[in-house]
Amino acid sequence: MADEPLVLGIETSCDETGVGVVRGHTLLADAIASSVDAHARFGGVVPEVASRAHLEAMVPTVERALKEAGVSARDLDGVAVTAGPGLAGALLVGVSAAKAYAYALGKPLYGVNHLASHICVDQLEHGALPEPTMALLVSGGHSSLLLAPDITSDVRPLGSTIDDAAGEAFDKVARILHLGFPGGPVIDRYAREGDPRAIAFPRGLTGPRDAPYDFSFSGLKTAVARWIEAKRNAGEDVPVADVAASFQEAVTDVLTRKAIRACKDEGVDHLMIGGGVAANTRLRAMAEERCADAGITLRVPRPKLCTDNGAMVAALGAEMVARNRAASDWDLPADSSLPVTEPHVPGRDGQEDGEADGHDHAHGAHGHAHGHRHDHDHVHELSRKNLYA
Repeated sequence: MADEPLVLGIETSCDETGVGVVRGHTLLADAIASSVDAHARFGGVVPEVASRAHLEAMVPTVERALKEAGVSARDLDGVAVTAGPGLAGALLVGVSAAKAYAYALGKPLYGVNHLASHICVDQLEHGALPEPTMALLVSGGHSSLLLAPDITSDVRPLGSTIDDAAGEAFDKVARILHLGFPGGPVIDRYAREGDPRAIAFPRGLTGPRDAPYDFSFSGLKTAVARWIEAKRNAGEDVPVADVAASFQEAVTDVLTRKAIRACKDEGVDHLMIGGGVAANTRLRAMAEERCADAGITLRVPRPKLCTDNGAMVAALGAEMVARNRAASDWDLPADSSLPVTEPHVPGRDGQEDGEADGHDHAHGAHGHAHGHRHDHDHVHELSRKNLYA
């Protein structure tokens, strides 16, 4: 284990400041500072509020993660950070912080993809990912089916949402029911007391001529809103538990049906489910039942690792180091629309596999940048020494 890469991961794509420390496939620390309460009164995430919260939480959260892991920052083999996709301002805070830590410590920097990180985090729960891995990612901003022959370099999108993502639909339906924000956990809770067959809500994009792997939850959200409006206009009570259960059933039915079909069509016998909505109890139960019937092995991380966290970023960063992937340049951008086909953002001069062995390659990717700093930037060199003296 001591020979496995030790990586710090920083995640700031939305409203949670996540910092994780991972050694190989072993989770050492997962520190999170959430600003969800600050957004609740607005009924959704406010980008500027999230960015300011990340600024305030960053240093204390990094220090907490290192302390929890029982390691020194000097011991790190690299610093990984979510470079995208996500909220531009929020991403910028994380990327800037990661650059500062990596630069001060003289460690390589890895800008990684948020969605690929959600897949890679399962390695901390169930060991190395099978290759290829079929992944169903469901969150507030994404509903995607992805095939990953190599999580560090080859992730292929099979389908995605064409309008509202699953998590976004949960938030909007919760708002219509006056249940507050975020909507996922509260709808899950109410649904346990309701009848999932009480209301026949539509299943979007499940017709024979529809795109087999794409998702659409906007029509479902509208159908729920109109059903509730009709009840209220008639002066009748809205059966909140039944609405929540029936809506949740429609979402999970579509998600699992399409995921199983993708596995069968691609000949993949493993399904990994990640993202915040993967914490939903009904989605987990339905996926387990349908995967068992289809002879497919289901991999779902524990709920805490499904939501946004630094551990998932560190996990992908550690895999980048282990596979000798090129580190990122110091001008790594925060890319709010970074495509999932780019699991990480390598440096322009970095070389991929076969150029060097072990961690030497990762550090070598920054050789020129570090040399330039030592020769011409005495102030930064002094700062680096003082920060971690």
